[in-house]
Amino acid sequence: MNSTRVPRTFAAAAALTAVVGLSACSSTDGDTAQAADTSSSSASYGRPEPVATVAAIPGGTTAVALDTGFTDALTQLGLTPGTVGGATLDGATGTITFPLTGGEVTLYDRESGYRPWVQGTLFHEGSGLSLTAGDTTVELTDFTIDPGKPARLFGNVSVNGELAVPSAPLFNLDGSTLNPPTMEADGSAVLQGTTVKLSAEAAELLNSTFGTDALAGEFVIGTATITVQTS
Repeated sequence: MNSTRVPRTFAAAAALTAVVGLSACSSTDGDTAQAADTSSSSASYGRPEPVATVAAIPGGTTAVALDTGFTDALTQLGLTPGTVGGATLDGATGTITFPLTGGEVTLYDRESGYRPWVQGTLFHEGSGLSLTAGDTTVELTDFTIDPGKPARLFGNVSVNGELAVPSAPLFNLDGSTLNPPTMEADGSAVLQGTTVKLSAEAAELLNSTFGTDALAGEFVIGTATITVQTS
């Protein structure tokens, strides 16, 4: 079992890290103006004790309810979405789900002034999203969430089975729309409401690959729900 660095249950720590792991450091976060890098904060405040640490996340899922604006745009562009590996797509709800395969998160007191106050990574290895038009298929796979400033999701980009760009910044994560975390009966921590937006880099790559100029950075992809297992 993972441990926390303060006297609290593991589930409570996981709930906190679930909050920050996907979205708490968005570009609209209220403390953006006073954010500083780790070195300068360390010099001013010293390294404080973490509020909570989850050293090895055992599993869970990240589910994205695709925005109708995004699915409509795919239809207009003649792009068909699909899944890769362990991902699933619910056609009835328009939700695509990616298994959470591991990661670690350390959370510092946001009011301490230490930056970045969220550190760590979340991994979704062996799954992804595909977009197909004619004989061209782009696969976005092996997602890694970096909850830094700004919070972003990185992944590998392949075109027709050939790796085109490794660890590309694919999506921006806006936590200004998130809801308070909840706990399920099995102790899993759930956070719903993060807005997932296409990055400028991914928009440029997709436009180039599919011969269009219809996609742009900050285009809303959908709303994410992350479920983090605590044991």
